[in-house]
Amino acid sequence: MANFIKGVQLRELLLGTRVSKATGTLTAATVTRFTVAGGECLITSMYGLVTTSITVANSYYLQLAPTTGQTAQLCTALDIGTTDTTAGSLLTFGASTATAPPKLMSASTAAGGYGQALSTVVTTGNIQDVSAGTDGAITWVLTYVPLTDGATIVAA
Repeated sequence: MANFIKGVQLRELLLGTRVSKATGTLTAATVTRFTVAGGECLITSMYGLVTTSITVANSYYLQLAPTTGQTAQLCTALDIGTTDTTAGSLLTFGASTATAPPKLMSASTAAGGYGQALSTVVTTGNIQDVSAGTDGAITWVLTYVPLTDGATIVAA
């Protein structure tokens, strides 16, 4: 039997709309990567693809800075540079706990295997990365489904 559903259509059916954002060379700063508008969205998956090796110490994490309310970490910080994170590596997430968000993981720090794509609910505001290092580059990819009619996530 022929399959008439193309890969992009299947991905959108299962995971929602795909958005990506390249960081450019990381800087020691907090930078907005995505903007959430119009209400709540379910991030069905999120991962980072390292496009330029990260070789200097860099405590790195993602956070949601909502329009109303307190900024909250989407993952715990990870030093992605002291043990080099090479180009082509994936940044994924470990399990969350009752008191902490998921752990950010890279191939060089994922003892016992790789993590998983992040899945969480976000509200109107900005998804930011917080970087302490000054080299390397990452392309962040996320898929989402709007939970509020008309809500969107776009690259900033």
